[in-house]
Amino acid sequence: MFLSDLENSDLIFLSIYIIVAIIPFINSYRQRTSVALAMVLSLLLVMLVRFILTIANVGFDEIELLSMIPKVSRNPDQVYRFVTAAWLHADWLHVLSNILVIGLVGVPLEQRLGSKRWMIVYSLGFIGGNVAWVLTHPESENPAIGASGAAFGLLGAYMACWPNDEIEFPLLFLIKAWPIWLIVFVRLGLEIYQMYSIQEGTSGETNIAHMAHIGGFILAYLLARIIARGAPSSLTTESSNPTAASHNESMRVIAKEKMGDLTNDPWESANKPLEGNAERILYQLRQQGDELETRQAWLEELAENTICPVCDGEIKLSEKDDVYRLICSINGEHLFWP
Repeated sequence: MFLSDLENSDLIFLSIYIIVAIIPFINSYRQRTSVALAMVLSLLLVMLVRFILTIANVGFDEIELLSMIPKVSRNPDQVYRFVTAAWLHADWLHVLSNILVIGLVGVPLEQRLGSKRWMIVYSLGFIGGNVAWVLTHPESENPAIGASGAAFGLLGAYMACWPNDEIEFPLLFLIKAWPIWLIVFVRLGLEIYQMYSIQEGTSGETNIAHMAHIGGFILAYLLARIIARGAPSSLTTESSNPTAASHNESMRVIAKEKMGDLTNDPWESANKPLEGNAERILYQLRQQGDELETRQAWLEELAENTICPVCDGEIKLSEKDDVYRLICSINGEHLFWP
């Protein structure tokens, strides 16, 4: 099946898939929340839509249209499969196993890298996995799906940059804080063992694309330290280990990056420029609000001395991940600044 084969009704269902996949990222950008958690929600929503459409027996065969099929994907008009396959999963266990890694490993890695670099690493993971699968199975017509390559890419990037970080992860039948290098040792070692067992004929057939997992890990591992240059956290060297102080400092850097621009204010935009004490506070905010603590203090002062420029309602201070903003207490869409 190709995109040109879709009927009008199928295009509607395809649009639904695209919309539910990107909405979490739009909300993440607008609210300055974790892109790793947005990815988790995106994968779950796509799986939910598939589940509902399958029960209702409507829609098109999304596996045939959007999965990675090596023999087909070599055509220039099929390259989209390298991306879309990462949003499809065989069943709930498949998607949950991937989002477990994306959530538990991806969130602390995002705190180290920042959201933009995290997305680059994640993309390298699933692209590297799909490329590895195509190169090793060029004539295969079997579809490959899932974000496993991306999940292993996150492990590869973390291993390359901060291998001694400890994160809560289910490993060896225990959920506790394990160092990244140990998690990688177990997960990657298991993949290699399973590949060896299949090659030697000591295990049965499998529908798991182990080579895609390895490909995602290797590509992200090789490029991670280049991508991480200039990230909120400095790269680990042989003589240094991550500390709580360095982690807290990296979190401050991320929070400062998320602080909004103070140049334009909503009162001026609404032709209701601030006057008197409120105008003085706004001036001080712009002069001194480049640090988290001083911005919080001046925003608190401003909230007490002005009103919503849209409805004249009370303004309150909102905090999320150490980033402070003014919002309208009546309707959050009236004011969300800076």
